[in-house]
Amino acid sequence: MPGIPTRLDRFDAAIAGWMDRHGHGAHRVTLGVYFAWMGLLKVFGLKTGSSLLAHTIYFGSPDVMVPALGWWEAAIGLTLIVRRLNRVALLLLAIRLPGTLLALVLRADVCFDHVPLGPTPEGQYLIKDLMLFAAAMVIGGTVRAHRPV
Repeated sequence: MPGIPTRLDRFDAAIAGWMDRHGHGAHRVTLGVYFAWMGLLKVFGLKTGSSLLAHTIYFGSPDVMVPALGWWEAAIGLTLIVRRLNRVALLLLAIRLPGTLLALVLRADVCFDHVPLGPTPEGQYLIKDLMLFAAAMVIGGTVRAHRPV
């Protein structure tokens, strides 16, 4: 039955086309919502993985660092959501990335139970941040593309 593979191929092409048209926008907005949400949790004093880290890794008082980090993350989120500001989001992320990487190295005792394969909850949070930065790189690759919004 040569008709079934052809129909499956057209169906597959339609799904892939839909994902191509809508996936980048959904990716950008959901990543932005996530950053804004987690940032605002810190601003309003609710615990997150990085607010736990602020008590052990970051320099400065956690009373200052946690809300500052929260506002920074909220700014990343909002600039991801507003497509014209994506370059600002990428700059804010690039400034934040070294802190994440340094924390994994400089405070391995806090980030890992068994270096390097047994991360603590704090270490898992930082590793997740690395994945979010990689996801933001995909968005960065589209700032010059003429994609429909």
